[in-house]
Amino acid sequence: MPSDATPEQDTHPLVFGQRMQVLRTRRGMSRTVLAGLLGKSPSWVKQIENGTLRTPALPMILRIAEVLRVRNLSDLTGDQTVPVDLFIGPGHAKLPAVRAAIDAFPFTADHEAPSARHLSARLCSAWSARHSAPNHRDVIGDLLPKLIRDAQLAVRQADRAADRRAAQAVLAEIYSLSQFFIAYQPDSALLWRVAERGMVAAQESEDPHAIGVAAWLTAQAHRDSGPGHFDAADTVTLETLRYLKPLLPDSSVDVRAIAGALQFEAGYTAARRGDTGTAWGHWDTAREMAKKLPVDYYHPVTSFSQAIMGAHAVTVAVELHAGAESVRQAAAADAVTIPSRPRRARHRIEEARGYQLDGQPEAALATLDKAYEAAPETIRYNGYARRIILEESESKSPTHRRRAAELAVKVGVLAA
Repeated sequence: MPSDATPEQDTHPLVFGQRMQVLRTRRGMSRTVLAGLLGKSPSWVKQIENGTLRTPALPMILRIAEVLRVRNLSDLTGDQTVPVDLFIGPGHAKLPAVRAAIDAFPFTADHEAPSARHLSARLCSAWSARHSAPNHRDVIGDLLPKLIRDAQLAVRQADRAADRRAAQAVLAEIYSLSQFFIAYQPDSALLWRVAERGMVAAQESEDPHAIGVAAWLTAQAHRDSGPGHFDAADTVTLETLRYLKPLLPDSSVDVRAIAGALQFEAGYTAARRGDTGTAWGHWDTAREMAKKLPVDYYHPVTSFSQAIMGAHAVTVAVELHAGAESVRQAAAADAVTIPSRPRRARHRIEEARGYQLDGQPEAALATLDKAYEAAPETIRYNGYARRIILEESESKSPTHRRRAAELAVKVGVLAA
């Protein structure tokens, strides 16, 4: 996800409203759209931008930052004294080793590369470890460097076309695992490099599952880059679905699941746009696809399954800024049935967003505590959780402030 540019600094620093206008324009977002997402009128946005109205209070500043996907709060406020990264977490200690493995290409080697079958088994173990570990970046950060190098070497040493395609398929999915590690860390250029390499390797492999997974992650990278990239996200998602559709009747359960995951991604992007009917329409289709999977099936990469559809419904409602519906869907969803710890933590964060939208900050903070229990690293790198914690740290309620402060310490939300 490309980093957001900071408004230019000169001898006449931009005030809050001007910064908001610059960032909104760079996102390709109209005043009407921004106003709708904030629950305000277009005239209110205009008056903030032209300085007629004073700078809003911190809770609204944080909501504006969330909607505009501002990475660092100082980009919006102009205050460089306390930089707060909202959508970028801290750099992990093992990021340099992973980056070095990605950037290195093995032209020579003094040993034979592992077989694609062997690499696939190691990759399966790595995914299992990620789903079961509370500090999943620690775990996969240890495994990724050698996995990446071995898979790159396997592609280079493959003599037969079939062996090369098999190695490319495994390499593509190792790049996909890498994206989970790199996401929300301070190296967005590396994330895009991995996404592009993963898509190329998947296409070279001609493997439908590898292509589906690479497309799923590429679409997310586009969507998280802001409204100006929503069309690109849809193009990747819908083109891949068109490619997969004729293959589904005779495909494996994993291929059918990745198609379902892509169907939901189309709904997720529609929800980000504020297109309620399209968002729920894609969710309905994805749910029908999930129903055709085995009851206990769980896709190893996307978590797509019958069990995840309740969590996906919460996400759609939250992205549509429908607080009451978010809470209703959260009550219907069963987080305990989500076996992946990081995915369960993410669901709890989505629930917390719903409670916050519905004016239930105490429930939001309690739910973030549950997210932390499930997977501390997930909440530590999640911008929405950070925004809720920051907002409640300014609450008029001493109880809310204290609870938010405790979470802030655990999560490291105020770290520069």
